[in-house]
Amino acid sequence: MRDARKILIAGAGPAGLTAGFELASRHGFDVHIFEASDIIGGISATVRHGGNRMDLGGHRFFSKSARVNDWWLARMPLTDDPDADDRCMMTRPRVSRIYYMRRFFDYPVRMSAQTLLNMGPIRTLRAGAGFIGARIHRRPEDNLENFYINRFGKPLYEMFFEDYTEKVWGVHPSKLGADWGSQRVKGLSLAGLVKDMLSKTFSSKRDASKVETSLIEQFIYPKYGPGQMWETVADDFRKLGGKLDMQSQVTAVNVDPASRRINSVEVLGADGSSRTIGCDSFISSMPLRELVGALRGIDIPDDIARIAAGLPYRDFITVGLLVPELALRNKTAIKTHNDRIPDTWIYVQERSVRLGRIQIFNNWSRYMVADPDHTMWIGLEYFCNEGDAMWRMTDGDFIGMAVRELRQIGVITDATPVLDSIRLRVRKAYPAYFGTYRELDKLRRFLDSIPNLYCVGRNGQHRYNNMDHSMLTAMEAADAIASGNPSRDAIWSVNTEEDYHETSR
Repeated sequence: MRDARKILIAGAGPAGLTAGFELASRHGFDVHIFEASDIIGGISATVRHGGNRMDLGGHRFFSKSARVNDWWLARMPLTDDPDADDRCMMTRPRVSRIYYMRRFFDYPVRMSAQTLLNMGPIRTLRAGAGFIGARIHRRPEDNLENFYINRFGKPLYEMFFEDYTEKVWGVHPSKLGADWGSQRVKGLSLAGLVKDMLSKTFSSKRDASKVETSLIEQFIYPKYGPGQMWETVADDFRKLGGKLDMQSQVTAVNVDPASRRINSVEVLGADGSSRTIGCDSFISSMPLRELVGALRGIDIPDDIARIAAGLPYRDFITVGLLVPELALRNKTAIKTHNDRIPDTWIYVQERSVRLGRIQIFNNWSRYMVADPDHTMWIGLEYFCNEGDAMWRMTDGDFIGMAVRELRQIGVITDATPVLDSIRLRVRKAYPAYFGTYRELDKLRRFLDSIPNLYCVGRNGQHRYNNMDHSMLTAMEAADAIASGNPSRDAIWSVNTEEDYHETSR
């Protein structure tokens, strides 16, 4: 039997779709999801172009939550024979490296013989002395720079964190809150890396639940990319009777002044028409800045409006390039097709280019590439602010710059032809940890005073969540609605545990 309560959800990313599916499948609620864009999955979407598929951002399917892992595999079972079934997950090796000084370093940085050889004796001695100094003289962790230096020492911080972090966020790490490190790499340090290396060397059995997430060596992945998972969930949600409207933007959230409860939302459709839909509860994965700006019928204190308006975001541009081969060759122990490098991600820390990261889609899943045996389909990731010089560049100029940078750092040669290309912009990809972020608790308390409002997901909580964390916030919201639990503490506490972190997106 269906529950008579009407639940409205803003956003068809992992958080919105998880909440919608949970409420419709487990509890029989009447659920309606509104997605402002024309793609399913948010930044976990997979875009089709020229017979190839590209992720807006690579997403490893790995979680320390049994509930999340079981949820994924219930939608798309794990298989050893992906040729036999299109709706499946595969096990993939985790290979991500740093490209610095035209050399490859393990990511996270490992104190291996190759790392020491790449660094050279002088840099190695400086790194060791810096780490010892950082252990003796701990810095107050009031910014991200000090957070990193305490764990790696200043020389390694300057080599592998300082410039790349500024490239990603657009501000120096000393201006960023240490919270970002707390939520992404809290369990990771030079001492932890050495401990993990010794553990692998002297023990054949390791408890996977106790391995720092950043050190995992394999993960599961949908045959056709992460977007396939969310397209599958969206289809299943509709089969349950759920409604999903694309290109439908929530423009106003109406609050009854007396009860302070949300009673309806206003939605702008693709055809330009506006409609008002009543609800019993509202789940929002909208950016907090937009959510507060959309509230109607309730007084917004000046301080709350200021905090919401001052929350910063970092935007993102990705370029897909199809080339016959890369100039980089495989020098690892991993066997690859045509001696290609095995990396899924390459973190580009060459200071001379603006390029931040390279995805090699062949290595995520060969099924994402139309001709994986004869072409390499790669994604070039740039971090920017909406409206800045990079954002305003034409597609042709931007793609031309990206190709020149690849040639400049030796990833492709001057003679390598570009067979196909596409450029995509992604707004508000990363909630940033500066500006008014330090006052987020005040904003949370105000939003929690609206009894039937539930904020979930990365932008919905202004927290740099991984996909599984966003899903867990949605699951907690669905549980709270179904049980009538008025507390939002469990929703906001996701991704605050010290032993549950990940350095990838």
